[in-house]
Amino acid sequence: MKFPKQFLSAGRLSLASGVAGALALSQAAPRPLSVALIAGSYLSLCWASWISPWLAERRQQHSSDATDNEESILIGYASQTGFALSLAQKTAEHLQQAGLPSQILSLNQLTPALLQQTRRLLLIVSTTGEGDAPDNADQFCRKLLPQQLDLHHLQIGLLALGDRHYSQYCAFGHQLAHWFAHQGATPLCDLIEVDNGDEAALRHWQHYLGKLSGHTELADWSTPDYQQWTLQQRLCLNPDSQGSPVFHLRLTPPAGDTVGWKAGDIAEIGPQPAPGMAIDGADGTPLPHREYSISSLPGDGGLELLVRQLQKDDGSLGLGSGWLTAYAEVGQAIQLRIRSNPQFHTPGAERLILIGNGTGLAGLRAHLKQRIAKGQQQNWLIFGERQRSKDFFHQSEILDWQTQGWLPELDLCFSRDQAERRYVQHALRERAALLADWVAQGAAILVCGSLQGMAGEVHQTLVDVLGEEQLDQLSDQGRYLRDVY
Repeated sequence: MKFPKQFLSAGRLSLASGVAGALALSQAAPRPLSVALIAGSYLSLCWASWISPWLAERRQQHSSDATDNEESILIGYASQTGFALSLAQKTAEHLQQAGLPSQILSLNQLTPALLQQTRRLLLIVSTTGEGDAPDNADQFCRKLLPQQLDLHHLQIGLLALGDRHYSQYCAFGHQLAHWFAHQGATPLCDLIEVDNGDEAALRHWQHYLGKLSGHTELADWSTPDYQQWTLQQRLCLNPDSQGSPVFHLRLTPPAGDTVGWKAGDIAEIGPQPAPGMAIDGADGTPLPHREYSISSLPGDGGLELLVRQLQKDDGSLGLGSGWLTAYAEVGQAIQLRIRSNPQFHTPGAERLILIGNGTGLAGLRAHLKQRIAKGQQQNWLIFGERQRSKDFFHQSEILDWQTQGWLPELDLCFSRDQAERRYVQHALRERAALLADWVAQGAAILVCGSLQGMAGEVHQTLVDVLGEEQLDQLSDQGRYLRDVY
């Protein structure tokens, strides 16, 4: 075993003092204690006093080395007041509960070599002043941000802390998101903004941690302030589909309550235990919330959802989708809270391109309804699913909108209806000239649906057609928005 020089020096001093101390004690010790016994005990104490720090350092080094494991996750933080650091610690605790090793470092401790070795990175960063980085990120900004690195191997999730009262809201978080995207990193989830410690946004972050760790049934950090809504209607939209059942749900608020929301907002649902429900690792704790895009407007008289029933490998149903589609009875009370989602509110553009797949149609449907209510006709929907005969959700409504002129452009991609799979990104590429023309005329782009597969392919197609610089400009102008999961 090889010890560092500083520990060997300390050891020599400890051993020398130990011998002297043992001799002194032996002179004063009563018989029959032997000099050897006293000396041995004293030397053992001295040995422990200098070897313990070395062992502690070795344990810390071992803990750091653990992040080389493919399953490990690196957590980077930039904190001015300590809030980002505390959230980094909470994040690490969540991952630990799920059995995943992690390491917490400030951004100043991140190096190109470390980023090259890392496979999954979670960043929790504050913005100070008018868009500035915290002090413990200044070296990162000076040394790493000017560099070009190949980070195509890296998956990243980013939680940006800020205050909407400042004009450069969450600016440092957005700066990092752009830099990592330009280095080839792929998102584990889209950037999540947190306004003044908003608990709903932090629950949204925890929602993605659950998906990342595979442990989605850990209790929420904070329990939503639910209202008691009523499940009024439930209808399966795709019986006999090749895919999982998808249900259209309608819920009404408590009697006498007037509840408002905007297109793009989210319904947080609180599942309840029910006979036959499989709940792993949640005994004695409140069940965690589940999130669903709202597909209706308040003027429709109810809150509507589009929910795919998730079936696990063991045959049991997902916690949230199982509760809403199978266990809760029509007419039963449902715990529900509306979460504002300003990152996906309808842009103020004359033209709107809406792209999505599967149950992502829910969020896009709400935006279309809002545009139609305002008399805005320049709308283009690109939607994909498996089979037109089984999985064309809200078919009559969408085709009526097309006939009435509310959807002058409509592209439908049903992947299983031909020998070669065709997805929304293919339709987007085929219509590249029209896409570029609409964007040149001020169109905004909304993407809603699967993070894995669809969202990445659509993003790359947009980069190929419009160019990375123009897509960055659209994002900065609030004209390229995503709600992907």
